[in-house]
Amino acid sequence: MPNTKSAERRMRNSARKHLHNRSVKSSLRTLQRNYMELLGAGRKDDAAKALPALSSAFDKASKSGVIHRATADRKKSRLALQLTRAK
Repeated sequence: MPNTKSAERRMRNSARKHLHNRSVKSSLRTLQRNYMELLGAGRKDDAAKALPALSSAFDKASKSGVIHRATADRKKSRLALQLTRAK
């Protein structure tokens, strides 16, 4: 339990941010899984249309500090490479 008012406020803020970060990460995983299913099914055109939205989601998550910038760049690069190899 927090001992000071500022510690209580910090606890509330961190709990709220934790929930938000968790939902953003969950949506990223969902988008990524859908993209991989499209590639696996051989629907390259649909996957190519889904890639910009996925890249944008990674950029937004890294901009808001949910994931590290280098992590977002690495994942975007690998996803684009998989699309290129599939074509």
